Amino acid sequence: MRIYNYEEKWIKLLTPEIVSLLSRIHEFKGEQNLFIEAKKDTLTQLMEVAKIQSTEASNKIEGIYTSDERLKKIVMDKTMPKTRSEKEIAGYRDVLATIHENHDYIPVRPSMFLQLHRDLYKFSGTNFGGNYKTSNNVIAEESADGHQKVRFQPVEAWETPQAIDMLCEAYDKAVNLSGIDPLLAMPMFILDFLCIHPFNDGNGRMSRLLTLLLLYRSGYIVGKYISIEKLIESSKETYYEALQASSAGWHEEENDYAPFVEYMLGVIAAEYREFESRVDILSRKNLTKPDRVRETIKLNYGKISKKEILEKCPDISQVTVQRTLADLLAKEEIMMTGAGRSTAYIWNKERE
Repeated sequence: MRIYNYEEKWIKLLTPEIVSLLSRIHEFKGEQNLFIEAKKDTLTQLMEVAKIQSTEASNKIEGIYTSDERLKKIVMDKTMPKTRSEKEIAGYRDVLATIHENHDYIPVRPSMFLQLHRDLYKFSGTNFGGNYKTSNNVIAEESADGHQKVRFQPVEAWETPQAIDMLCEAYDKAVNLSGIDPLLAMPMFILDFLCIHPFNDGNGRMSRLLTLLLLYRSGYIVGKYISIEKLIESSKETYYEALQASSAGWHEEENDYAPFVEYMLGVIAAEYREFESRVDILSRKNLTKPDRVRETIKLNYGKISKKEILEKCPDISQVTVQRTLADLLAKEEIMMTGAGRSTAYIWNKERE
């Protein structure tokens, strides 16, 4: 059985790229904490948007969908889930809320993981929620012609309870006794969790919920305001590439954590940059709603859709956004690209 020990392995992760990301995230964290204390009311809108985006994106990665209208109602707890997908979305919503509100009281323990997994499936009527896998599973990919290829063979079912026990002990020892930066311990833990693949279903969603739990318990709460799941979903090809690179040689204890650690740190840094951008606009009290739409487009790198503008400005109506876009286009301050659902807008830097 694999030995879980982070005390010696984390030193190898201190590459120039990873150290640079750690430094940036530490700086962002300090700045965010100051803003949160001063502008608590301003952040309520960001929290509501992040809940919807997190629930949608984490389920979307696993092929679980519903309409935008139904999703918003389910996340806001204004309707009962109807389909199997909606029941799983509602379960994710509740576990996410539990972690948001009670992270300081949820220790990194196997019993807690089983309870969270049980709640993930509480609307589904299945009998595997809250239980470890009962048969061996594989991580496979399906080709365009429908053939499946095994990418990774996780820990066998009979080994799983002990493996999770050892994993939690290793993490606890690393962050509490060895003084390892939690930002390094978290992705190492998540990679090992995914390689164990302890459940019959829901491993990916549980890994993202546990990512938030570990970050929140270490004081990195940006995920409450900017969805980490959405950033992972929008870069999932890179996510899977990093996961595959870091899981090679895992059973032989020869795997390299660096690709996955660097990817996850990059996502967290991107969260903080997005947070900084959004609160900068929200905190400018003298900006009108059209001004905020204008600044949102101007501060965005590359293309931005109307849907994304509405997500970044949740208190601004669709009519106001549409009217502002038309006005900015007429003034040639922005340019439009694509058509139909692919329509997006770009700030016209040549007009500056």
